[in-house]
Amino acid sequence: MQLRTRVFLFLVPFWLLIFNSCSNSKPETAFYFWKTVFQLDTIEQRALKEVAAQSIYIRIMDIDFDPSGVQAVPISPVTFSQQVPKEQAIIPVVFINQRIFAEMDSLQIRALASKIVPFVTAKVKQAGKEKFNELQLDCDWTQTSRDKFFYLLNYIQELPDLKNVVVSSTLRLHQVKNTLTSGIPPVKKVTLMCYNMGNLRQFGNQNSILNQQDLNTYLNGTLRNYPMEMDIALPLFQWFVVFRNNSYIGISKYISEQDINNKALFTPNPNSSLYILKVDLPKANLKKGDIVRFEKVTQNDLLQTAKFLRGELKGKKHQIIFYHLDQATLANHGNAELQEIISAF
Repeated sequence: MQLRTRVFLFLVPFWLLIFNSCSNSKPETAFYFWKTVFQLDTIEQRALKEVAAQSIYIRIMDIDFDPSGVQAVPISPVTFSQQVPKEQAIIPVVFINQRIFAEMDSLQIRALASKIVPFVTAKVKQAGKEKFNELQLDCDWTQTSRDKFFYLLNYIQELPDLKNVVVSSTLRLHQVKNTLTSGIPPVKKVTLMCYNMGNLRQFGNQNSILNQQDLNTYLNGTLRNYPMEMDIALPLFQWFVVFRNNSYIGISKYISEQDINNKALFTPNPNSSLYILKVDLPKANLKKGDIVRFEKVTQNDLLQTAKFLRGELKGKKHQIIFYHLDQATLANHGNAELQEIISAF
């Protein structure tokens, strides 16, 4: 055998090995933290280590109207009972209710941006970090609020204190499909929120957290053409949606899965996620006859979502962000399940 042939046969498996190792590399991972007090228990700390999370996206505050309905103010800002682990970077997130833009002019938007940055910077220092490399603004903008939110994004990126900071935006499914009306945010990076995609308030058996049909409707053939680097946020949570006389009255924080399965309390509706309350339930402020829709995300749901998105993203670089870092939420999704989801990308 000639030397050239031997060298070629040696190099072929070598390059195949390199190609496979690159193509099979796992995406980076992170968690959202969406509570008002930052304090991690052992389960939450273990989850960060097990998935090798590089970052924690921490909700710093909401911005909404004050009780008078006139001025935009910080709502329920986070406090830090402990510092963010040194292994994870902090990425501050500011949720902005899009309704605040209705009466704002450009001067007021610039003033808002100038207040956001020092507030966030102070909170990052409280978290034990000297700097942050990304600031995420979370807003479900509509056609009427789009231009003002985009103006805020443009202006805040020009502030000197954010010179070396990437400003990112969240992105909803309808904003991917309807770019002509929704527009494309003027940022370098977005996070696609793959949850809360259905009509929460509509009575019925649907799952408003994660729905494969909605994913297909909004993202099939459109996501791959979105002109920006994109991270993916996936839900791990579950909730209990309450209806009275078939009308939405809220999400209950005082019902557990154990309550739902207690036949002395609830009568299940066969082949559905609806449960009828048999007695008054004072601890949850519920009445006999109220109907609870128990919504959760199964491992199969998340795997289907991961495989669908992998096909649509077509090899684009992306990070997986799990929502969210919370003991009760993590109880339903162990390390093996999270690793399986990550590998499915």
